[in-house]
Amino acid sequence: MNLPNKLTILRIILVPFMVAALLWQGLPHHYLISGLIFGIASFTDMLDGKIARKHNLITDFGKFADPLADKILVVSAFCCFIDLKLMSCIPVILILFREFAVTSIRLIAVGNGKVIAANMWGKAKTVSQMVAIIFVFLAQYFLELCDMGILPITVNDSLNATIYALDNSLIWISAVLTIISGIIYIKDNIHFIETK
Repeated sequence: MNLPNKLTILRIILVPFMVAALLWQGLPHHYLISGLIFGIASFTDMLDGKIARKHNLITDFGKFADPLADKILVVSAFCCFIDLKLMSCIPVILILFREFAVTSIRLIAVGNGKVIAANMWGKAKTVSQMVAIIFVFLAQYFLELCDMGILPITVNDSLNATIYALDNSLIWISAVLTIISGIIYIKDNIHFIETK
């Protein structure tokens, strides 16, 4: 197994650690710790692609596993945010709908001997999702520091509402980009599911 594929596997392995740190609310600085794990995992996404293209290490496994690892990482973070009541479940349902549809087409394509790599829109939606998630980590860690008295700011309903609105605005932007990328993906690969 080459280095880019090992980085992809590492990204998947990091997910349970991110989830555990995020949901363990008794852990001091848990948003920082889980955010750092998410950041490292996201960095491996950028790194494995660069290494694969630079050294011509692009494989069918990488084409399939790399976007799958991204989905696992992003959806896990979003599901945790729902559990922590930081976001609505509706954007996640839309994102999951898109991901299931695209993955289904990918599996049909594999059955026909073709592996479909992520396109520009797919990469844009992944970046938008990761930016939204990192912002949520930073915003919640800011509130955590305020609650701990480390920052001299009083957390009130107005501040909570503002941060919730900012978090969810970015999440909804990523959800819209996800749906757009899914529509384009299906349109470009409809021939795999058309009946003969």
